[in-house]
Amino acid sequence: MNDPASDLKARYERLQLLHQVGQVINSTLEPQAALQLIVSEAVRLMRATSGSVVLINPTTGFLEIQAAIGLPAAASELKLRVGEGITGWVARHGQPARVGDVRQDARYVMARKSIRSELAVPLEVNGEVRGVLNVDSDRADAFAAADQELLEALAQQAARVIHNTWLFEQSRLKARLLEMLVSVGQTINSTLNLDDALEVVTREACQLMGAKMCSLMMLDDSREWLDLRASHGAGKAYLKKPRLSAEESLLGIVVRRKKPIQIENVQTSSRYQNVEMARKEGLVSLLSVPLIFGGQAIGTLSVYTDRPYHFSNEEVKILSALASLSAIAIEKARLYERIVDVEEQLRQNEKLSAIGLLAAEVAHEIRNPLTVMKMLYHSLDLKFPAGDPRTKDAEVMGQKMDHLNKIVQQILDFTRVAEPHLAEVNLNQLVDDLGLLTRHKLDHQKILLIRKLQPDLPLITADATQLEQAFLNLTLNAVEAMPRGGQLTISTQTERLPKSAGGLMREVVIEFTDTGEGMTEAQRQQIFASVFNTTKKTGYGLGLAIVKRVVEVHRGKIEVQSRRGKGTSFRITLPL
Repeated sequence: MNDPASDLKARYERLQLLHQVGQVINSTLEPQAALQLIVSEAVRLMRATSGSVVLINPTTGFLEIQAAIGLPAAASELKLRVGEGITGWVARHGQPARVGDVRQDARYVMARKSIRSELAVPLEVNGEVRGVLNVDSDRADAFAAADQELLEALAQQAARVIHNTWLFEQSRLKARLLEMLVSVGQTINSTLNLDDALEVVTREACQLMGAKMCSLMMLDDSREWLDLRASHGAGKAYLKKPRLSAEESLLGIVVRRKKPIQIENVQTSSRYQNVEMARKEGLVSLLSVPLIFGGQAIGTLSVYTDRPYHFSNEEVKILSALASLSAIAIEKARLYERIVDVEEQLRQNEKLSAIGLLAAEVAHEIRNPLTVMKMLYHSLDLKFPAGDPRTKDAEVMGQKMDHLNKIVQQILDFTRVAEPHLAEVNLNQLVDDLGLLTRHKLDHQKILLIRKLQPDLPLITADATQLEQAFLNLTLNAVEAMPRGGQLTISTQTERLPKSAGGLMREVVIEFTDTGEGMTEAQRQQIFASVFNTTKKTGYGLGLAIVKRVVEVHRGKIEVQSRRGKGTSFRITLPL
């Protein structure tokens, strides 16, 4: 008959041991160090010869030794299926196993020749078996029921420790990934060239995810094909692979569904189209996420590992966040390229407008002497005797002068500023759009743009396109007048009638003021006269005559104030 006092004493001693062991194994949050402490304390507590912590690999499903004491180095390579060996039996059934002689147990898989007895208990995390805690002895029947009870209690503590270290490691990984994500976002958005942006995306994604290779595929204009646009770590075999169909390929599914996909091993997957290429390149696990902008998928961002790997939910979220940043950067780079193209097109339009103005002035200068010639020709009243060949010559001269006059009239009609298409226009919005259009040019020239816009500025009736061209001409000329940088201020306001007229608002004023080189009085007097009369190689002159014509067509007026070395200010007033 058991002595109650002895049982109570033994139980107290076990609890005291567990408390001491708990303090030891809870002394670190480093996952590997915690596992090593767990197995070390288990072997000491059970007076065992060897021991191990075996966990289920979530990617492969195999039981793998994560920490061990007393086992040969080769044992760390041992992998068991759930259900295989005594350890596998415990993992499958979630029940402890105490074997007095392993040589008599058909389930046993040898890890060390001298082992005679084994005690294995499950490690449960949140009600799910995630591994097994084993202790072994070179003695037969080395472990009693009390030892099993004690090891089970230790396993409960160990499971909590393992769970906490996993949570800590996930939090640390998440913090590291988020920190890297911020850095990556800044790097991605610091480039405006599309090819450079894509190169940065793949390089940073590779580093962020610790991957062997990263690729970025984008839909072509037809949205039927995915083309490789950038990669990092890719070999020749990957770079030479054919384009993918958006309808039939695995990555096409990512685009169509707008959801991530991961494949544990592309070398054996029937869903992956380029298995041989993957084997040549040494690509194993794949995670692919969609690039989405404005609710529409424009491509995929994919990372590959060189070993079997299961990407966690946090890693999927991180790569998806990177893909979202990348899509914005891609669209930003595309937009910038379009802005550059539009800016160049507008600049060419400005030159064409100037050429048109030049043609009009040439035509005007030709028309004046031509009119005099026609008047003198008719006043001569040239009449020659019948049969005199000079009669025909006189007729030809008259016809050619009429022909020249018609050509001059056609040129003047063609170059005349078109009647504006009037509609309500928000001048403040035009200035904001102008700032967006010229932002990069101003940054490149180290010019600070300051906008002083009256918030309640009333709408005016005007042609927005013509005004936008006039404002762009003024801005670009200001840029040319500040080759070493400076400041351009654009302001809008309303002006009122004199008190005698009731103090009502009558016009809107917009001013362009720069800190450039300025103009002499002679230049200022001639600034709007003609493209022939400009005395400045760069800056004001080209297109300003056009600006004046646009303003006058809108029944407005433009004035200029400038001093050499003190900058220039253009003031445009437009009626409400």
